[in-house]
Amino acid sequence: MSSDRTIDLETFLAVDIRCGTVREAVPHPRARKPAYVLTIDFGPEIGLRRSSAQITQLYRPEELVGRQVAAVVNLPPRRIAGVVSEVLVLGFADKAGRVVLVGPDRPVPDGARLF
Repeated sequence: MSSDRTIDLETFLAVDIRCGTVREAVPHPRARKPAYVLTIDFGPEIGLRRSSAQITQLYRPEELVGRQVAAVVNLPPRRIAGVVSEVLVLGFADKAGRVVLVGPDRPVPDGARLF
């Protein structure tokens, strides 16, 4: 990795990545690219937050509900096609460019912080 892409530990720890459980997933009717509006429960400290996520290629709404996902919770809210997206759900692109969600491989408490 080139030195211009390195960050110090303090900078990394400033990114608040938490685990939450998807409580609702519905198609985003006004999005330019197919997306879902997710309502995610991050536990009592953070509560419910919404996110617009372009994850329709690999996931159906009904299989997202109850799934735990990782998200950045300390970015400023962003309006996306009329929906206020409060968190950034994390994923990796597969070889075809489809988003594969990031989440724990075992249940953790909602609101658990990545470290």
